[in-house]
Amino acid sequence: MPSGGGTSLASSAGSSVAGVASSARAGGATVHFYEVGIGFTSYELDLFGKVRSMNRAALERYFGYEQTRRSSQLSLIAEVAGAYLAVLADETILSVTRQTLESQTASYNLIQKSLDAGTTTAVALRQAASTVDSARANFAAYSRQAAQDRNALMLLIGMPVPPDLSFNVDIDAVTLPADLPVGIPSEVLARRPDVLAAEHQLIAANADIGAARAAFFPSITLTGEYGTASNQLSGLFKPGSTAWTFSPQITLPIFAGGANLANLDLSKVEKNVYVAQYEKALQTAFKEVDDALAARQTLEDQLVAQRALVEDSSESYRLAEMRFRSGVDSFLPVLDAQRALYAAQQAAVGLQLLKLENMATLYKALGGGIK
Repeated sequence: MPSGGGTSLASSAGSSVAGVASSARAGGATVHFYEVGIGFTSYELDLFGKVRSMNRAALERYFGYEQTRRSSQLSLIAEVAGAYLAVLADETILSVTRQTLESQTASYNLIQKSLDAGTTTAVALRQAASTVDSARANFAAYSRQAAQDRNALMLLIGMPVPPDLSFNVDIDAVTLPADLPVGIPSEVLARRPDVLAAEHQLIAANADIGAARAAFFPSITLTGEYGTASNQLSGLFKPGSTAWTFSPQITLPIFAGGANLANLDLSKVEKNVYVAQYEKALQTAFKEVDDALAARQTLEDQLVAQRALVEDSSESYRLAEMRFRSGVDSFLPVLDAQRALYAAQQAAVGLQLLKLENMATLYKALGGGIK
């Protein structure tokens, strides 16, 4: 590195500064010395690979931190997707609850008119009123849940929800890429950021062992400088002002054998720890993907069955209402059919949410995709 400087030394009367020209002054002398040079300090010769191993360990740890950052990013993407889907589910259930409330209110008004006409009983009116009150309570509860889920989404994205982000979408109309090629190679899991981070940490631990072994050997450090020096500023770059220094230093670990041996043992133990962590990361990757794939097919089958149940419950409600309006049955079968339909619709929305969340989980488990 380039360097430069100047020195002024004052001596008292009667003292002398030998070997350097001085300018005499009353009562003493002042010595000036100037130098400019380029040099290097503490350059260690890597004869036994210590510096190389330390550099490799630091680089691998940096790569590990980068993969940890990527893993956090994937987790955030999956959480944001899950929060958005939760809001869509809330809005869908709110729509279903609103329709149920309107239907039950219409039934209540019809029974009120029938009671005024003397064709039904006050019991049927109270039964209809209970369904309306229950629907109102459910609507308030789901409205609160929707507001809280919107707040959770806003917290995840760190800003207000963009106005162009629409939530007026039925969750049943949301589709995510679900087709996966048969026989996904295991190399896909090896590209997961948490697996890669564990791998880089393991490589760094191996490099630490190499550095710990090299510490048993002597280390040679070089310090030197080449430039120009003069006792006058104007004479720095004149012929004959060349100056250089060279200071090699060798360090023998004679009395540090115990410490070096302990450091080597520690490095080996840490390597075993990172081996275990790497194996755990791989096992966790396989488990998460297997769980997501297993849930994917069973959720699809369950959702198909639940949607069929919704259709059956809707038809049952329609028939029960027709029989009540024609005076064949009381309002109780209509009440039971309404409750069954509403419960089936709620369950279908919940299953659709689980299916979409599972796809987001599979995306994360595969390390962001299969490409």
